[in-house]
This record gives sequence, C-alpha cells and structure tokens, in this order.
Amino acid sequence: MHQTRGIAEDELIRQCKNGSLKYQEMLYKHFYGYAMGIGLRYCINRDDALEVVNDAFIKVFNSIKNFDSDKPFKAWLRTIIVNTAIDRRRKDLKLQLNIELDNAGPISTGASAIENLNVQDILRLMQQLPAIQLTIFNLYEIDGYRHDEIAKLLAMPESSSRVYLSRAKEKLRNILRAEAHNDGRSVG
Repeated sequence: MHQTRGIAEDELIRQCKNGSLKYQEMLYKHFYGYAMGIGLRYCINRDDALEVVNDAFIKVFNSIKNFDSDKPFKAWLRTIIVNTAIDRRRKDLKLQLNIELDNAGPISTGASAIENLNVQDILRLMQQLPAIQLTIFNLYEIDGYRHDEIAKLLAMPESSSRVYLSRAKEKLRNILRAEAHNDGRSVG
C-alpha cells in the first residue's frame, strides 16, 4: 500500500470520507501525478488537463463517501478522470463529428508505422491529433475500451468510433512518415 508522508492510503481515504480538508489536500497531492498523466493523454494541452484533474478531484471528494474501500482507489479515480475528460469534450466532439464526417476522405489500411515506436514517441505524436481522434485513440488503444463502449460514452454510432480510430492511426502514420522523410529514413 502506498504511503504519503507516513500516512497509509486507506487512512487518507477514511479521513476524506469524514470530510477532512487537510486529508483531501494530502490525497490530491498523493495522486496528482497519476491523475495528470491520465489527463494529459485526453487533453490537447496542460491547462486543459489541469482543469480536468481538478474537476475530477472535486467529483472524487463529493462522492468519496460512496467509494467502496474494498476496491482499488486508483481504478476508481482513473474512471472518474477519464469520464471527466470525456464529459468536458462531449460538446466539442459532437460538433467535430459532424464537420469531420462531412469532410471525410477514404481511409487507408496500410501497414502500421506506429508499431515500432516507444511510449514517448507515441504520446508526442498523439498531441497532434484532433480532439475526437485523440479521445477515441486513448479509449481504444490505451484504456482498452471496445467500440460499442466508446460509442455509448461519446453518444455516437459504433461505426464512427471505428472511423475515427482508423483516421487517428492514419494521421499518426502520416506524421511519422513525414518526420522520417525529413530525417532521411524510410518508414513503411
């Protein structure tokens, strides 16, 4: 179990359930890095990620009395952060859905150029994706959601989730190819 300056995680949670602001601050600081890591994957910039994290922690503190202490806190927190990021974007995503699908071109199914990248390369490239593609790529490829689950979360047809995932992968391949071309390398 993680420790925060000599205080066990379950004690932090118990004190937060009792409404202690001091322990809420300690819990926030303890999980801030973890929360920002998730927030940064779903947001285009650090400021948006910080807003998502702060909004998520407000939700955590408002509903922590309902948290089942027999279950992992990190998993519960992660779900709240992901849902907060999605909620924050939902209106923008609906607008983008209509615009991007109207301007849709064909989807390429060429070889995957991102298979040989490390995590830092992928995260750097992901920041260049449009918001809808970034969100769906995160949900499907990183967090392991299925297309039917993504469709329900984002209130879109399942086929749209598949299209945006394909476009995200294609855009990542194109960016990678352009970078490789500029470096004089060959990418499949």
